[in-house]
Amino acid sequence: MTQAARIPQRLLSLDVFRGITVAGMLLVNQPGDWSAVYPPLAHAAWHGWTPTDLIFPFFLFIVGVTTHLSLEARRRRGDAEGAIVAQVARRAVLIVLCGLLLAAFPWGPLERITTMRFPGVLQRIGVAYFFGAMLTRRGSLKAQVVVLVALLYGYWFAMTLLPVPGTGAMGQLILDDPDASLAAWLDRAVFGRHLWRTAVTWDPEGLLSTVPAVGTVMLGVFTGRWLASERPIQERLVGLFAAGALATMAGLMWNWSFPINKSLWTSSYVLFTGGVAATTLATCTWLVDVVGMRWWTPPWTWFGRNPLIAFVGSGMMARTIYSLIRIPQADGSSLSLQRVIYESAYASWLPPRDASLLFGVSFVALWAVILWALDRRRIYWKL
Repeated sequence: MTQAARIPQRLLSLDVFRGITVAGMLLVNQPGDWSAVYPPLAHAAWHGWTPTDLIFPFFLFIVGVTTHLSLEARRRRGDAEGAIVAQVARRAVLIVLCGLLLAAFPWGPLERITTMRFPGVLQRIGVAYFFGAMLTRRGSLKAQVVVLVALLYGYWFAMTLLPVPGTGAMGQLILDDPDASLAAWLDRAVFGRHLWRTAVTWDPEGLLSTVPAVGTVMLGVFTGRWLASERPIQERLVGLFAAGALATMAGLMWNWSFPINKSLWTSSYVLFTGGVAATTLATCTWLVDVVGMRWWTPPWTWFGRNPLIAFVGSGMMARTIYSLIRIPQADGSSLSLQRVIYESAYASWLPPRDASLLFGVSFVALWAVILWALDRRRIYWKL
């Protein structure tokens, strides 16, 4: 099988993996009732992980895989390195701007603009994508691995051995306190009140924790390089399964001294989630490309081919129905449109957690229909 013949098949499995990730993101972001959520669909309270904590690093991992495939395709076409760097920078800036626009939605009241949250999911994706692409653009694989090791160990050193300003305490001793870490101190110093409203004093997509998130993108780039090699597909999949298992084990071992933590994006979390992502992608590739089991793939490819529309569009829709549209009640109060739909169509006949889950599933199904319609018309939003 030639390299050219392998690319479409591999991209189908990658679209499936990305689609499952995006659909999972919509599911956990839009429950019917935040107070009635099954534990696997909620983030870990602090240290530790749940399936929900795999979603964001999976997406960054995929960003790394597609970055390598995209840039290598441009190099094969003969594009100059300067043009490639300019394209990466342009995409990164546009992704960050999309995140800021989503955070500021609705865009009318000035007060919302002046108090909006600056960090965010898309902002982190844009920054991590840019630096991940730049750090893997040149040099040997060995040199790039050294850079990755330096990022992860450097972050570990900063978060555990450096004293936190204002407290004098060594970071390792206060990792259990979300407000007291070096990352939280830097978030407050740089962003002030423009942080995650749920926490106020720190941000799960903060500045310092974006450094190891770049490492997640780099792991994806390494994976993309391996999958694009000339080795037989079986050898590539065995290697990917093995590397994923080793990275997962290494992350679990590092967890003993630097706990797995999504909000801090700890180095152990990078290795653990990167390993699980690698084995998941290998599984998708084996099912789709080797076994040829593709009957189940269409719904996931709808999400996987239009991830930006899915994320931004669903975010705007959710804010509209959860906050902006209010339905007057008989007692003079008002409820959000989402609450009215949830209580009348779901909570009226189901137990709280089941009702909340079914609302989330319905939200994902609605977006599956929207993305199916766009896919049929070949409408895709690509930056």
